[in-house]
Amino acid sequence: MQEKIKILYVDDEFINLQLFKIIFSKKYEVLTELNPIKALEILDKELEISIVISDMRMPQISGIEFIKKAKEKYSDKKYFILTGYEITEEIRQALDNRLILEHFKKPFDINQISKAIEAA
Repeated sequence: MQEKIKILYVDDEFINLQLFKIIFSKKYEVLTELNPIKALEILDKELEISIVISDMRMPQISGIEFIKKAKEKYSDKKYFILTGYEITEEIRQALDNRLILEHFKKPFDINQISKAIEAA
C-alpha cells in the first residue's frame, strides 16, 4: 500500500483546522497547527511533510511570511495559500516568484485542493 501524502495545514482558527482535517484525512495524512511559529518546529520534526498549506491572515505573521521562512529551510516542499479574501498583490508576487504554487479561496473547494496536491 502506498503511503499517504503528508500535509501540514496552518490556520489561526481552530474550526478551520478541524474541518480541513476531517475532510482531507481520508485521503492524506494531515497535521494541523494554529501557530505559524510552532508550525516551523513541526517542519523540523516531520521531515516527510511534502505539502504545506497556510492561511494568509494570522496574528503572529502572515501566511506569506510563514512560507518564506519555511521555504528558506525546506525548499523541496510544495507551498499553498488559503485565504478568505481576494487575491492581494503580496499573493500575486508569491505566485509569480513561485514561492507558492497556487492560492485557494475560503470556503475551500475540496476538489481544487486535491487536484493541486496530486499535481504537486
